[in-house]
Amino acid sequence: MEVSAASPPSVTSKSPWKQYREMMAAYQLVLTFFFMGPFFSLLLIFLLFTSLWSISVLYLVWLYLDGETPNQDGRRGDWMRNFTLWKDLRDYYPIKLKTAELPPNQNYVVGSHPHVHVMCMGVICNLSTVGNGFSKHFPEIQTWQAGLSGLFCFPVYRDYMMSYGARPVNRQSLDFVLSQPQHGEAVGIVIGGAHEILYANPGQHCLTLWKRKGFVRLALRHGASLVPVYSFGETDIFRIKAFPEDSWQFRCQMLFKKLLGFPPFIFWGRSLFLANSWGLLPFAVPITTVVGRPIPVPRRLHPTTDEVDHDHAVYMKALEQLFEEHKESCGVPASTHLTFI
Repeated sequence: MEVSAASPPSVTSKSPWKQYREMMAAYQLVLTFFFMGPFFSLLLIFLLFTSLWSISVLYLVWLYLDGETPNQDGRRGDWMRNFTLWKDLRDYYPIKLKTAELPPNQNYVVGSHPHVHVMCMGVICNLSTVGNGFSKHFPEIQTWQAGLSGLFCFPVYRDYMMSYGARPVNRQSLDFVLSQPQHGEAVGIVIGGAHEILYANPGQHCLTLWKRKGFVRLALRHGASLVPVYSFGETDIFRIKAFPEDSWQFRCQMLFKKLLGFPPFIFWGRSLFLANSWGLLPFAVPITTVVGRPIPVPRRLHPTTDEVDHDHAVYMKALEQLFEEHKESCGVPASTHLTFI
């Protein structure tokens, strides 16, 4: 294993301007995720009732004609992935990367854990962008991060996501990537999904994985190696209000998730200006993303249930071993273990 990026500067050596840039890099990501899609959706509706209505009409026509792009080649931009913003994001926490060797003559289905809030900072910095130098160590591997398909319905925001290699987490989109004639394609999937947020508490490591087997079936269909990835520290950058499973609040969350695909939840960080006040700025807690050794799987165009169950069990065991091997070096108490639900 190796750390793929130089150690970030210590807090004491940072200039006020550097600290400000880092805070704004972390803050803008939160604001972008929550407000960019709704803002441009409302803007297009508003323009329809003004003299600029033609802008909305032309964009909506183009959106309709361009609807399949996220499921096909996408619109990836190296300029976006190399943006200095991502290096400032890396240094804010800071975020580190430890990775095993990934031969470029294979394709990969990368399982990312945990999904404890709406944004997975470790995955964004390490795999979706070049903020931590992953592409420099593996120049022949092209990474794609899969996200909730509904997010690609938002105008403008869909293009923002595609620019750094995000794509919908559906069969058509993922099959397209792994069916390419060249090797070295890596699809990242946050397997726990939005459901995992409901069990997120600082210091706990609870993964929704027992019944999540679609990623294994995907890997078997294409003969792509499975790669477990765990981001230590991700559970501590926000505080999330978790409700007991027998409470009416939890039942409301599950109903909302069943209707729209994701649950509402209460979370908070620190204030942008006052460290001891509530706000949307994530807490600056060190994050270490560990990429495990690839698990080879045979190619099966029509994998059976037994084959899927077998490789799913192998993956879970490898993920548990990865967690146990690195937890103490990443600041997790030795008595802490992974919990699967």
